[in-house]
Parts: sequence; C-alpha cells; structure tokens
Amino acid sequence: MQRMDFRGRWVLVTGASSGLGRELARHLARDHLANLVLVARRADRLQELQREVEQQYKVQAMCLPADLSDLADVDRLVGELKAGPQLYAGILNAGVTHFGAHHELEWPAFQRMLNTNVTSVVRLTTELVPYIEQGAPGGGILFVSSMAGIFPVPYQTAYSGTKAFMVHYACGLWHELQGRNVSVTTYAPGGIETEMTDGERFTPLRRFLMPVGAAASAGLEAFARREYLYVPGLSNRLGASFGRLLPRRLLDGWVAGTYRRALAAAARG
Repeated sequence: MQRMDFRGRWVLVTGASSGLGRELARHLARDHLANLVLVARRADRLQELQREVEQQYKVQAMCLPADLSDLADVDRLVGELKAGPQLYAGILNAGVTHFGAHHELEWPAFQRMLNTNVTSVVRLTTELVPYIEQGAPGGGILFVSSMAGIFPVPYQTAYSGTKAFMVHYACGLWHELQGRNVSVTTYAPGGIETEMTDGERFTPLRRFLMPVGAAASAGLEAFARREYLYVPGLSNRLGASFGRLLPRRLLDGWVAGTYRRALAAAARG
C-alpha cells in the first residue's frame, strides 16, 4: 500500500488529554492537517485541546470522553465512533502504568490497568479493523506499545506484561491482515517525558527519557510509512539489537538494578 495521507481525514487518538496522546493529536493537526476524534477521561482537557487545534491549525475536532478501564464505556464509545464521521485511522495510545514493587499495585488498580492497556485495545481493534477497511480503504491502526513490551521491566512488571501483550497481538494481527486494505503498525518507544513519568520515582531515570514531541513525530512517521514494529531513537534501536545478544537474565538484572536504585533514591527524598 501507498504511504498514509492524513490530510482532511478523521483520525482517532485515545489517551489524548495528556502526554504522548496529546502531542500526537497536535502533530496530526499541525503537520498533517488531520481532523481529530479525541478520546480520554478528562473532558475539560479534551475540550481545551479541541479549541487549540481548531483555532491554530483550522482542522475539525470532536471530543468523546470515555473511561477505557470501564468496558461498558468502551462499548458506548464504539457506538459513538461508528455514528460519527468515517475514521481513516485509529491511534490506540491510552495506557496506565505502575512504578514500584509488584505488591504495591492493588488489585483494583491492576484491573484498571488490564482493562485500559489490553481489553479495551482488543475491543476497539475488533470493531475498527472492518470499519476502517470497508469505509476508508487504505487506512490503518497504530498500536502505541513500549520497549517495556519487548524487554521485561522489573518494578513496572504488570505494565511491562500488558505492553508485551500489545506487541504480540499487534504484530500477529499484521500478518493476519496482509493483503487487506488496512494496515497495522506497532510503535514501541522507550521512556518519554510525560505526566506518566513526572513523579519523584522517575527523577533518577530522566536522562533516559525521550522528549514527547520527538516521540510523537517519530511515531506518526512510522505510522505513515506503515512500519511493522518501530522503535524510535538510535540509542534505543541499538539497545534493542544489542540486548538480544546478551543473556536475558543479565539484561533484565541490569534494568532491575537501575530501577531499584531509582526507587531507593526517591524513598530517601
């Protein structure tokens, strides 16, 4: 298929109220003149972004507030998406994390993470693939995963597991959809400077974080090129390639030690 062209077409962005999702929406409007369907829990933040992109970039935008950890809300969202303007593309970006020892993650919080990072993604994909293929042939879906889905990250253990599901699910789907009129791209950035990484526990790790604008630009370029699995940043790509040559236990142990020291430093204040 040819390169994707977002100009004048409607693109769904989940998790659009902050962080990478918000920046993806801004870049779509500014650089690609795309119309936007903005989804997140915080309606006020979505409305603020809607006003911004409509006034500055003269595109259309609509807000569909939804809690993707609530499966009834996900079903409602599916109905609203199908009743709205035809989508050309969907960016499944919404996600939540937990940075700390596994036992600190309470069961209700884990259920919210699982519903947001995994179940809602599968539910939306199941509906969006035929909807886009039939209504906007040549469109596609971008799955925003993480390098934590490629290599396990101790002290983000549950989050890492959900992102690994996304990598395997999306890459498997790519093969199932070969030859069809809809594309699938998996985007796996490393750490990004967003609200998600804004707490004290992340302070010692900030030197590893990618600016959110650069992450958004790289992700959209990979999506437009219909990449299979894309890791942004030369150091991240080298790390991913080199990491496959090391004993898995050694690499995971290095990550565990780095995160353990960050948590200890935050605890000391």
